[in-house]
Amino acid sequence: MRVPAVLYGDAGLIADMDDKVAEQIGNVARLPGIVDAAYTMPDAHWGYGFPIGGVAAFDPEAGGVVSAGGVGFDISCGVRTLLTGLKRADIEHVKDSLADSLYRTIPAGLGSTGAIVLDEIEMDRMLAGGARWAFGQGYGRMEDLDCIEERGAMPGARPDAVSSRAKERQRAEMGTLGSGNHYLEVQEVAAISDIKVAAAFGLALGDVVVSIHCGSRGLGHQIGTDFLREMALAAPAHGIKLPDLELACAPIRSELGERYLGAMRAGINCALANRQILTHLTRRVFAHFFPDATLPVLFDVSHNTCKEEEHEIAGKRQRLFVHRKGATRAFGAGNPDLPTAFVATGQPVFIGGSMGTPSAIMVGPAQRPEHAFASSCHGAGRQMSRHQALKHWRGRAVVDELRERGIIIKSPSLRGVAEEAPGAYKDSTAVVEAAHAAGLSRKVATLQPVICIKG
Repeated sequence: MRVPAVLYGDAGLIADMDDKVAEQIGNVARLPGIVDAAYTMPDAHWGYGFPIGGVAAFDPEAGGVVSAGGVGFDISCGVRTLLTGLKRADIEHVKDSLADSLYRTIPAGLGSTGAIVLDEIEMDRMLAGGARWAFGQGYGRMEDLDCIEERGAMPGARPDAVSSRAKERQRAEMGTLGSGNHYLEVQEVAAISDIKVAAAFGLALGDVVVSIHCGSRGLGHQIGTDFLREMALAAPAHGIKLPDLELACAPIRSELGERYLGAMRAGINCALANRQILTHLTRRVFAHFFPDATLPVLFDVSHNTCKEEEHEIAGKRQRLFVHRKGATRAFGAGNPDLPTAFVATGQPVFIGGSMGTPSAIMVGPAQRPEHAFASSCHGAGRQMSRHQALKHWRGRAVVDELRERGIIIKSPSLRGVAEEAPGAYKDSTAVVEAAHAAGLSRKVATLQPVICIKG
């Protein structure tokens, strides 16, 4: 190991992490050009190459690498949260109809497609323009862009670096949730931990918000597949000895590394455009029931990225390439890269639950420099594989049980519901408490699910 490996979590969370997590983050710590330490978040579990919840940064001037396995297949999977201006009591009398309408309007499930089909020219424009492209197509409002990372479009995207196969897979998938742990959830603010920050975010007890969790769909998966294969084959020519083939990587300052970064940034833009279109569809549904509800964006934050950022290492500011796989950027107050609205507070950090468990809104830490390259956890984290979950639960039973608790689940796949059963995930409250105690991010509000459209 070139640097230490650091695991965040309380004693219970760390004890419950599968053994592969420590092995994988130790392997990450052996990659060329890594600086400071390799980190895992409190929700960490086994992944492809990097553990899910893994964070590592590389110095391009010291032979640092970029790893497709350190970003993951679902490039820029992330969460966008919308404010509704409504209270739980406002939606209770239309809850079933609202759930049905959202389910009919939001395409969800494996291989789901939407009404938008992109030709070759529009595909490249979308990959370069992200949410800004979507806004230009009539999806959303200009002010939405102020509350999205990179103001809606990641610079340096290279549509030409994205394979024709990846583009073909995405041609009809814009404005869709996909499957797995992706969801659109209507949630109630059930508790407030920081009244001042909550007020700055526009949150109050009993408020209804909508959270959209999805990514770059088939395009991102294909980018990961394409480049992992190419990086593994090219590693010996770059003098890289891989501790694990799944950690296939390339020097940042190489043609392959730069081409991957361009394709990955295009994948980020695909995800931002996708969430922008889903925002438009969600607003259309809410407008039918609540004509005065405008659903402004609180924030949109990505997981599964590699971003060039400036961080302090041993008292010196450095430009680094920060991999976050199943981890959220968590800039604190005063960070110059934050949208204006969050300079005084720090950025919102969204921690997703799983259908029947609480989610959380947190905020970037108060201390500077921030821990773990200003990163925090992104969700509860699996504690059981999908195959194992199918042995424990049946989808219909999960739906019925949650209905008894007042939570409506809508999904095209009961098998998918069983795979994503709440019990298949770690305790989201424990993950949030650990992140707060470690200073990765600070608690602001707890969200309870009301309606969940599940992929």
